[in-house]
Amino acid sequence: MQKNIAVIGAGPGGYVAAIRGAQLGANVYLIENREVGGTCLNRGCIPTKTYFRNAEIMTTLKNSEEFGISVDNYQLDGKKLQNRKNEIVSQLVSGIEKLIESYKNIEFISGKANLKDKNTVSVKLCSGEEREIKVDNIVIATGSKPTMTETKGIELEGVITSDELLSMEEIPETLIVVGGGVIGVEFASIYNGLGSHVILLASRMLKNADKEIQKRITPLLKKQGIETYVDIRAKEIIKEGDKLRVIAKYKTKDKEIEVVGDKVLIASGRGPVVEDLNLDGVGIEYSHKGIHVNEDFETNIDGIYAIGDVNDVGVQLAHVASNQGVYVMEKIMGIEPVINLDVWPNCVFCIPEVAHVGMTEEEAKEKNIDYKVSKFLFGANGKALTLGETDGFVKVMADEKNKIIGVHIIGPHANDLIHEGALAISNELEVENIAKTIHAHPTLSEAFYEATLGLEGQAIHMAPPRKR
Repeated sequence: MQKNIAVIGAGPGGYVAAIRGAQLGANVYLIENREVGGTCLNRGCIPTKTYFRNAEIMTTLKNSEEFGISVDNYQLDGKKLQNRKNEIVSQLVSGIEKLIESYKNIEFISGKANLKDKNTVSVKLCSGEEREIKVDNIVIATGSKPTMTETKGIELEGVITSDELLSMEEIPETLIVVGGGVIGVEFASIYNGLGSHVILLASRMLKNADKEIQKRITPLLKKQGIETYVDIRAKEIIKEGDKLRVIAKYKTKDKEIEVVGDKVLIASGRGPVVEDLNLDGVGIEYSHKGIHVNEDFETNIDGIYAIGDVNDVGVQLAHVASNQGVYVMEKIMGIEPVINLDVWPNCVFCIPEVAHVGMTEEEAKEKNIDYKVSKFLFGANGKALTLGETDGFVKVMADEKNKIIGVHIIGPHANDLIHEGALAISNELEVENIAKTIHAHPTLSEAFYEATLGLEGQAIHMAPPRKR
């Protein structure tokens, strides 16, 4: 019997779920009230990484003398930067639209969905008409939106979220970033590279990262020219002419600072999009953290699932949303999923890049796991030296059985390198499995190889590891 499934939201979770459902023979209604691709393609991952590439190039130009190259009078054209971003987004969105169209058992519906009951979805179409759809299952994939702090003055003109910042053609002369999470650190680094004077106010840096990464990122951001304050909270924002003054107070000492900028970016995180879904009417449990789900991402109402940023699992990553979508569709269609959803790479696109997967040292200690750790510095890696990017390290952790349980990287191309660590952890590989794999020279991946060998005291280019 063919199943009819409604997927609400066409972001990385929703459209991937719809395609996997269609592949398995389901009849899928994919409902979206904005653009295909969701936040990731239109207002998040892709736009920021487009800007990140510009920031990398600008940073290289700034340091061109190191490579024996003189470059004078280069400047950034904000309009062209915006156009390039829009073209890349348009190309990707168009590609996904065509991909969805290629599945005859996916019907894309442009409109706003509302749940009537566990088997009925009402859609207010763009034309203003209402359409009712009867289904066997519902998958909610409505994603998240920027949240604002309760700081006094956030309603002032010039106090913006990441959505507004990405739509601006001009580069602020001085940008104040409030928040030291992934969004705050990425935008601080990107706009510093694009030429803004950036002031970063953070209560703490990258809270989910290993503490060694947290400690190292602050001086490296300062080295890039970012004015960084940690253990501090924005207390009030005041408009003074065309400028904004932010008063911030340290958390652990009785001291305040004041900083002035052209724009204030509130990067305090993202919250679930649950408005107008009629969750209360249907009886679906949720909180400010998101829709409550079990280990199969099913809500308290049988047959209704929630995936990605909108659920309360707490992992707001596009690739995790996509994999949750695949998992749910396979579960609905009677297939036992083989996806390992316990291991996922976390990537921060700042300069230098940060990536981590698996356990941190702090988590290992909390769980009383006997572990050993090895670290290899990029300063001893030939490829990093040729790139002129020697800051940072690769840190690898293994348990008493020699299984790799954590990999933490700060440095050049960390977000590409992390996948060898993710592969190792998700497949429960041991140090020996990495040791017997020849890594090409000269490459950055040798840093991971050396750090892993260091766990057994076999690394050629580093000292023996410290033990816990």
